[in-house]
Amino acid sequence: MEKLKEKFKKIVEDLGYYLYDVIYEKRGNDYVLEILIENDTFIDIDDCVIVSKTLSEELDINDPFNEAYNLEVASSGAERELRNSEEIERAIGKNVYIETMDQKFEGKLKSFKDGFLEVLQKNKRTTKVNYIDVSYIRLTIIF
Repeated sequence: MEKLKEKFKKIVEDLGYYLYDVIYEKRGNDYVLEILIENDTFIDIDDCVIVSKTLSEELDINDPFNEAYNLEVASSGAERELRNSEEIERAIGKNVYIETMDQKFEGKLKSFKDGFLEVLQKNKRTTKVNYIDVSYIRLTIIF
């Protein structure tokens, strides 16, 4: 599966998107190959169609699966988890929810430098937290 992820990552990035995840699983009686993508703004149905068509063409040539399956391409989600420093870097300027051992808070991610995240909260207070102390971080929608 890792080889497939690497191949898909290159294809997706060549199209101008980021590959968030590749999931292959049985859902009910059907197998599903789900590709989750993102970009710097938002993903719409046209983006999913572009990626789906391109990946489908690749799978017509190099299909690693024996079973019949459905290919699904979707957005990684408006409130997706940020799993590594690369994803956090891309989230600068966006709203995030952060949990540490001591606190939970949300706000706009202003920067990520030298291992520290700087977040501007709704109350206009800036919070600086060490990345090592973050147990969970995700994008969030703040109303």
